[in-house]
Amino acid sequence: MTGPTPRGVLAERFSALGHRNFRLYWSGQLVSLTGTWMQSVAQSWLMHRLTHSAYWLGLLGFTQFLPVMLLSLWAGAVIDRMDRRRLLYLTQGAALLQAALLATAVTTGVATPGMVLALAGVYGVVNAFDMPARQSFVVEMVGKEDLGNAIALNSTAFNTARVVGPAVAGVLVATVGEGGCFWLNALSYVAVLWCLALLRLPRREFWRPGRALGSTLADGVRYAWGVRPIRNLLLLLGVTAGIGFQYLLLLPVYARDILHAGPQGYGLMVTAFGLGALVGAMRLTQKSDRAGLRRNLLLGLAASGTGLAVFAWSRLMPLSLAAGALTGFGLIVYVASTNTLLQLTTEDRFRGRVMSLYTLMFAGTAPIGAFGSGVVGQRWGAPVATTCSAAVMLVGALIVLRRLGGLTRPEAGRITEPAPTDRLE
Repeated sequence: MTGPTPRGVLAERFSALGHRNFRLYWSGQLVSLTGTWMQSVAQSWLMHRLTHSAYWLGLLGFTQFLPVMLLSLWAGAVIDRMDRRRLLYLTQGAALLQAALLATAVTTGVATPGMVLALAGVYGVVNAFDMPARQSFVVEMVGKEDLGNAIALNSTAFNTARVVGPAVAGVLVATVGEGGCFWLNALSYVAVLWCLALLRLPRREFWRPGRALGSTLADGVRYAWGVRPIRNLLLLLGVTAGIGFQYLLLLPVYARDILHAGPQGYGLMVTAFGLGALVGAMRLTQKSDRAGLRRNLLLGLAASGTGLAVFAWSRLMPLSLAAGALTGFGLIVYVASTNTLLQLTTEDRFRGRVMSLYTLMFAGTAPIGAFGSGVVGQRWGAPVATTCSAAVMLVGALIVLRRLGGLTRPEAGRITEPAPTDRLE
């Protein structure tokens, strides 16, 4: 019997791209996310150039993600009663305006640390609505059958941009300054707005009236807390993301003060993290059942924790780049598998609210971790702060390992699984 043809394998590997709407959306996101990563690199470098302080880098992360922590739950209640495409028009347009204001401030030479913080806060407000809206919008384009593949392909786009954006940003910052990155990011939002306009989707009410937002929000929280797999996945993500994902904030310190590599070296390091993540995302395009996704949680946490521990104390650029790639691989395998498990478990009527909780745990906990990393980095050095992040990821891996150990127990010569309520997912 012959196996599937190469073309058939590719069609299965990228099945979500068979949906016209998703192809358009994915293409626009790829362009826009490249600009976003350029801005992220340039913004951190700008803050470090203006202040020469790890504390200010931590404060930048705190300010950018604080609105996500405060607003994401409310955003979920809004998303579940709005047309998600029209909401994305609003958020992407607001992000374009924010990037243009930051570009203008830098180009005219009036940018100050306080101004950078204020505009980072504006972006955080936009992101509080944009992130869960984008996550919950995917199922409308591909359905549940191709949902896992679509999430993996979104991760591929995110990490392709993460490879290209920082590399370009490193060159631009070294040649024309941070302003060029901000202007290109503003322009990139035009691509995603254009692709959104081309989507063919059923018309929906822009605002569906219902019970008060507070009551709708509370229903979503009760639902997520009452479904044990969802609760476990969200709690683990909140701890690991809040503390373990803050390595990017301190990369300018490694590039400028520890490895003495300058802005191009900084771009290389961010690119290395992105290359590893891209490999992880491509791995996830293979179809996987729930047991495979649960194993991915362990693989991702263990790989990212190990990579961060090596990166923290490396003083050789090639070793730092390799450790960064391993970290990026692990993080995307863990996060994307968590996302897929959550969406497969969640009822459609609660999807926006559950994805807002996912956003809260993934990005809304970052202010605490970012501020803590900045303080530890300023007091004891960036390697100690990064080691703390690595330790959290490895502890998370041990927790998952313990949970997975309970999923298969020999009994009378066969393997059994416990009831669903006993699972991590």
